[in-house]
Amino acid sequence: MSNFAFGTYRISDLNPQHIQALKEAIEAGITMIDTSSNYMDGGAERAIALAMRLAESDIKNEVEIVSKFGYIQGSSLHEYRANLAEKKYSKDVVKYTEDCYHCISKEFMHEELTASLKRLEATSIGCYLIHNPEYYIIEAIKNNLSKDYRLDEMYRRIEDAFVGLEEEIKKGRISSYGISSNSFSLLESDDEFLPYEDLLTLAQNAATIVKNKKHSFTTIELPINILEVDGLKCASWAKKNGLRVLANRPLNARYLNKMYRLADYKEGKDYYHYFNELIEFCDKDEFRILYNLLEEMEASKHKFDWIGSYDIFLYTQIIPHIKKALEKFEEDERENIINSINLFLIEYRKMVEYECSVRTRDELKDFFKEPHLPMQEAAIKFLMKCKNVDYIIVGMRKPLYVHEILCLRG
Repeated sequence: MSNFAFGTYRISDLNPQHIQALKEAIEAGITMIDTSSNYMDGGAERAIALAMRLAESDIKNEVEIVSKFGYIQGSSLHEYRANLAEKKYSKDVVKYTEDCYHCISKEFMHEELTASLKRLEATSIGCYLIHNPEYYIIEAIKNNLSKDYRLDEMYRRIEDAFVGLEEEIKKGRISSYGISSNSFSLLESDDEFLPYEDLLTLAQNAATIVKNKKHSFTTIELPINILEVDGLKCASWAKKNGLRVLANRPLNARYLNKMYRLADYKEGKDYYHYFNELIEFCDKDEFRILYNLLEEMEASKHKFDWIGSYDIFLYTQIIPHIKKALEKFEEDERENIINSINLFLIEYRKMVEYECSVRTRDELKDFFKEPHLPMQEAAIKFLMKCKNVDYIIVGMRKPLYVHEILCLRG
C-alpha cells in the first residue's frame, strides 16, 4: 500500500497554521515532505525548516525532504535579470511567460541547491528532482523544431543536469535524484510527452563522467489520479527498473480538457450573513462600484469550472476592483469595510467550492458511484490500491487535513 507524503505547493512560512500542520504530520509519522524552490517563492522550504526546529531529533531524522529545481520565478527571476551578464547558463534558459522562466542546466542547479539548503537550514537533501524539464519541449514545439531535434536536445540537457546532480552526490549535498514531470503522464503520441526509457542510460553516463561507481537516479514524480491513469504505464516501467514512484495531484485532475477538484465541500454557513451585511452597507451612490461587484459575484458563484479558476479570477479581477472601490472610502471606515470584505471572501470561496463539487460529482458520476463516500476519500483510496505507486503527495495545509488523510492509512 502506498505511503503519504506531505505536499507543500501552497505552504508558506508566514502562515502559522501551515507550520503546525507540518509539525503534526511529522509527529504522526509522515516520512516524506515534497517541496520545490519555487513554491511560495521559497516560503515552503522555509516553512519546513521552521517545522523541523519544533520536531524531536529522532523523529525529524526519519523525514526525507524531496525538493526540486527548474523554475525561475519571483525573487529568483528578479535576481536572474539583475545579474544576467554573469549567468553562464543564460543560453539554456527557456522563457515561458514574462513571469516564469525555466532552466535545468547544472550551473543553475548548483545555485538553486545552495539556496534551497539555506532555506531548509540543512546540509543535504534526501532527493533532488529536475522539475518539469519538458518546458524545453514546449518551447521547441513553438519554434517548429523537428521532433528528433528537440528530443536529442532534451536528452542533452537532462544528461547535463544529471552530471551536475552526480557531482552533488559526490559532495554529499544530496543523497539521490530524479525527475518530476507532468509529461510522464501523457500519451506517447502527445507532442509534449517526455520519453523515459533512456533516462537510466543518461544517468549511468553522467555517473561515469563524474567517476561515481553507480548512478543515484532513484525517483520519478508525476500526476496520477482516478481520472488520469495514463501515467501508470510510466509507473510500471519505473518499478520494473528499481525506481520509486511519487504520485502528485491526487485531487486536482484533468479530464476531457477540464480541471476538477476531486473533493466534496459544504456550503458556507455564514455566506449570506456577510453578503447581506456588505450589500446593505454599499447601497449608496458613492459605493455603487462595490455594490455592483457584489451583485455580480452572487450571480456568478456557480459558474466557475473549478476552484482554481476562481482563485485566478479573484487575484486578476475581483481584488483589483475592490481596491479601486476602496479609494472612495474614508480612511477610518476603510479598515472596517476591509475586514467585512475579507470575511465575505472567505465564505464566498466556500460557496464556490461547494457549487464546483456538486457539479463535479454530477459530471463524474461514473467515477464516484458511492454517493456516501466523499470524492476525496474515493480518489485517495484509488491511488492506495495502485501497486506501482510508492508515495501519494497530498497537500495538507491544515492540521485537520493531516488527520483526515492519515486516518485513511488505518
